[in-house]
Amino acid sequence: MAAKKGVRIVITLECTECRTNTDKRSPGVSRYTTSKNRRNTAERIEIKKFCPYCNAHTIHKEIK
Repeated sequence: MAAKKGVRIVITLECTECRTNTDKRSPGVSRYTTSKNRRNTAERIEIKKFCPYCNAHTIHKEIK
């Protein structure tokens, strides 16, 4: 029997500065995983989090 899909889903957040900026402290792209409620937040989310590659708090956007 197949399991039901829950309301909460796991998403990946990626730093927007690392994708565009080539002049940074070290090479790489910062990614975080978190979960969101599919019913309350249907659109993609943006959260300000710490990026160890940029060494600053930057906006992280949800990726697929």
